[in-house]
Amino acid sequence: MTTADTVLAPIGASGFLDRERTIATAGFNRWLVPPAALCIHLCIGMAYGFSVFWLPLSRAIGLTAPKACPDMSLWQELFTTTCDWKVASLGWMYTLFFVLLGVSAAIWGGWLERAGPRKAGVVAACCWGGGLLIGAFGVYVHQLWIMWLGCGVIGGVGLGLGYISPVSTLIKWFPDRRGMATGMAIMGFGGGAMIGAPLANILVNGGKFLSFDLGSFHFELGAPGFFPGFKSAADVGVWQTFLLMGVIYFVFMMIGAFAYRVIPTGWQPEGWTAPTEKKSMITEHHVHLNNAHKTPQFWLIWWVLCLNVSAGIGVIGMASPMLQEIFAGKLIGHPELSFGQLSVEQKAAIAAIAAGFAGLLSLFNIGGRFFWASMSDLMGRKNTYYTFFILGIVLYALAPTFAAMGSKLFFVLAFCIILSMYGGGFATVPAYLADMFGTQFVGAIHGRLLTAWSTAGIIGPVVVNYIREFQLAAGVPRDKLYDTTMYILCAMLIAGLICNYLIRPVNPKWNMSAEEVAKLQAASAKSEAVIQHGSFGIGKGGLDVSAALFWAFVAIPIAWGVLKTLESAVKIF
Repeated sequence: MTTADTVLAPIGASGFLDRERTIATAGFNRWLVPPAALCIHLCIGMAYGFSVFWLPLSRAIGLTAPKACPDMSLWQELFTTTCDWKVASLGWMYTLFFVLLGVSAAIWGGWLERAGPRKAGVVAACCWGGGLLIGAFGVYVHQLWIMWLGCGVIGGVGLGLGYISPVSTLIKWFPDRRGMATGMAIMGFGGGAMIGAPLANILVNGGKFLSFDLGSFHFELGAPGFFPGFKSAADVGVWQTFLLMGVIYFVFMMIGAFAYRVIPTGWQPEGWTAPTEKKSMITEHHVHLNNAHKTPQFWLIWWVLCLNVSAGIGVIGMASPMLQEIFAGKLIGHPELSFGQLSVEQKAAIAAIAAGFAGLLSLFNIGGRFFWASMSDLMGRKNTYYTFFILGIVLYALAPTFAAMGSKLFFVLAFCIILSMYGGGFATVPAYLADMFGTQFVGAIHGRLLTAWSTAGIIGPVVVNYIREFQLAAGVPRDKLYDTTMYILCAMLIAGLICNYLIRPVNPKWNMSAEEVAKLQAASAKSEAVIQHGSFGIGKGGLDVSAALFWAFVAIPIAWGVLKTLESAVKIF
């Protein structure tokens, strides 16, 4: 038994969660699997939206204003019960999230392949939901280290396992639409903050669940005071919000975990034939997990993902201040005013508009995950990444020109397209790995590749933030602060373009023999009978009543999140 098995085996050790119990039986509709994955990804995607908690947590003791202790070190801040936490210290949660996501996915990816997606999904639900509960306790007793441990470390493990749990399963259920299948699931991770952030804001502060004004059209869901919020004169309302969201997320993730099914040995969609390897870069073979990282293809794809994500994640982190500093008074009908000339009230007004820009980027991040991953089924994975890099280089290079022109429309549109390709990069890479290394270990290989994301989470923000500070110290006007940054991001994308160009099919010496593959498949299917192709009666797809209802179940929160995003985004124009 491996170390990973020793650590995780006690959870679900009864056998009820074993992979053999999740093998689909005749009549199962494969279209039930993507919404199961969405149930998990929409929950863990709230990691992107945690910044909604920073300001209230920074005044958890002072209530109306932070009770600051300027000389306090970070070590002292971990244990203090009398001083408020700094926003910068709270922001370390992002580092914990994405480092632990990559590390846990890499460590336990192999275990996931053996244990199956249901057991991994249950562990993810316990870690993410339970982590929020522990975080709530940390907020309640005002101990930063407990919140970091609960939300950041334990929750980060839940992020990693939840993120990769559906990948291998979906790719095997949809060999004819690999990109689309992973795009549908990973789309949920981008959408988690779109739903969770406004929900958290309502739970803390109260208010209407939806209020939409567009010209003469007005729609409202929930009158003022419909939900009063947990905030009170004696409490900022965050620990209660953590508690409730932890329970909600746990329930949704458990629904997703128990809805997972894996394919029986020998199944494939009716009427589908695998593409000829000579005419595509889709291999007919499999590379063992222990050998994948020894190939140049793994590391080239690692850099392709890292460079694409580094460019995008830096922009996400600075989207709001970037729009405010570049366009300043132009956002509120005063084009003659620079950022420094705005009053406090005007800065508050443009901050609200910039929040709509961040929401719009989130929406394109989500849509891009499904659109580009689906397009990759038609274009091929390599050509899709060529598109990301070439189009990204052009748009980043033109961004300073759009800013100088004062064109909000072109500037916003450029970054919306860029963020769609940022999301598309995440959703396309699992299919790229399956094309290169086969499907036998794709989930575990994907887990190891996600260390590229952890690396990008450091590189991107550091490049954007520190160049901005350097430019600001040098006296560069605020509307020109980001010009150099855009050209540096272009250079990163050029490097990614070269890495993508160098990717070739894996050397046959790394391929597993037919005997090795048969032995592995026999070991994982010891309790099932081999079935004939297409005997499930689902063919190449189609929604029955149960699948349609499951899709509606996950579509409702997504639709609410989209409407809340549009509610803010319309203020830009």
